[in-house]
Amino acid sequence: MKKHSNKFFAAVIALTGVSSIAPAQQKAKADKRPNILFCISDDQSFPHAGAYGCKWVKTPAFDRVAREGILFTNAYTPNAKSAPSRSCIITGRNSWQLEAAANHWPYFPSKFKTYSEVLVENGYHLGHTAKGWAPGIVEKRDGNDRQLVGPTYNKYTTQAPTSEINRNDYAANFRDFLENNTDDKPFCFWFGCTEPHRAYEFRSGVKKGEKKLTDINEVLKFWPDNDSIRHDMLDYAYEIEHFDEHLGRMLQILEENGLLENTLIVVTSDNGMPFPRVKGHEYEYSTHLPLAMMWKKGINNPGRKVDGFVSFTDFAPTFLELAGINPHKSGMQPFEGTSLSPVFDNRANGRNFMVIGKERTDVGRPDDQGYPIRGIVENGYMYLRNFEPSRWPAGNPETGYLDTDGSPTKSFILNHRRLNGKSQFWDWNFGKRSTEELYQIVTDPYCINNLADLPEHASLKKQLESKLVAELKQEGDPRMFGKGNVFDKYPYSDKNSVNFYNRFRKGEKLNSGWVEDTDFEKEVVD
Repeated sequence: MKKHSNKFFAAVIALTGVSSIAPAQQKAKADKRPNILFCISDDQSFPHAGAYGCKWVKTPAFDRVAREGILFTNAYTPNAKSAPSRSCIITGRNSWQLEAAANHWPYFPSKFKTYSEVLVENGYHLGHTAKGWAPGIVEKRDGNDRQLVGPTYNKYTTQAPTSEINRNDYAANFRDFLENNTDDKPFCFWFGCTEPHRAYEFRSGVKKGEKKLTDINEVLKFWPDNDSIRHDMLDYAYEIEHFDEHLGRMLQILEENGLLENTLIVVTSDNGMPFPRVKGHEYEYSTHLPLAMMWKKGINNPGRKVDGFVSFTDFAPTFLELAGINPHKSGMQPFEGTSLSPVFDNRANGRNFMVIGKERTDVGRPDDQGYPIRGIVENGYMYLRNFEPSRWPAGNPETGYLDTDGSPTKSFILNHRRLNGKSQFWDWNFGKRSTEELYQIVTDPYCINNLADLPEHASLKKQLESKLVAELKQEGDPRMFGKGNVFDKYPYSDKNSVNFYNRFRKGEKLNSGWVEDTDFEKEVVD
């Protein structure tokens, strides 16, 4: 963004005899609406940031945003996979309210307008770098191509610290975006980091990040605790730190340009870590995500922690309200989310409960079926309803459990079962599940002690189920009205993924590219 001093404008007036600056400049100088910098990592679980007390992930930039703004302790995505989660962000609606966009690799429907499209119509400078809304194909709107989060700024690259980290110089591309804002408009920029998405350079956390295996105080209980899995976790941590480094550079760029004061900075992730039983599922480590916001000019009593629930559907209404835009006249579909401005003013503490769920998140089941779930989180409990418990939750064994990214952790758990015949770790991560699940996440954040069938929890389970169903009916969820099969009928936008299972069973030699050859089971196990 170009800056001009008062002396510059005085000189122009003196030389030209003009008593005032041009109308376009007057408008730019008078536009005090906040800028928005939305920073989203790819596959990072709560609580993996220093501000939450995590010692084996170093995030000084995130910690600064939390320290000088608000740290949210209960931010949730409604759907823990890239495309559907990002769909919730940009529309302000839950994924089951978004038709095909409830799925991964969808055709994003033309009927759903995004907050970015509305902001650019109302005088904002828009742009993004690296991963925006993805993966999928965006349907045209009124015959026109669409930019769901603004034009792309990917010109600048750099030497990546590992063979698997993106060469995109995210911070340099943010600077390029600002320099292209020649009219000094308020801006909205989407920093779509591709880390810590897989693949990782194995042992990079130790070799490049100078970490030690003993830095990790606890391996998640649904995985074995060994050196291979600890290395995998540290490699993940190192990639989060790469994201945080670029965030820090962006904060510095804002300061250098005098823009930090009136920029709302949002830092979060799209879904949980790319490990078994996390990404693509609906458990605590899947949907519960890091979130910090800083806006020096607009957040009262900075340094606060907010413990109320925040949904990803709350971002879009927040951005439009701060920009002074009436959502009812914006052309967007009605929001499920609500603005966070009362939280900024310290007049409210967020939601009382959170509704979550998923449909088809990846390939690997007969006829491209999904694994539909709905759930609710309230008062320290998580209740989940699995609508098709006969299906494999992580994808079918004979197609490599394709709803779980390939990794050392995944391979170890699968090999552990092959060697031992039975494995509790395999059951937790890849086995079939009950129709209902109930967890006390305060004491069991791993969601491994299912309380759903215990008589002493029957009343609580019924209460949570009733509240969930009532909320979903109010939101118009097709699955509540016997029409849930519509989500399995929406086509994949990636032609290589269509009917992957059926083609595999017919003898086609297929590998999706994100699983290991050893992940494919020779026969179905149950």
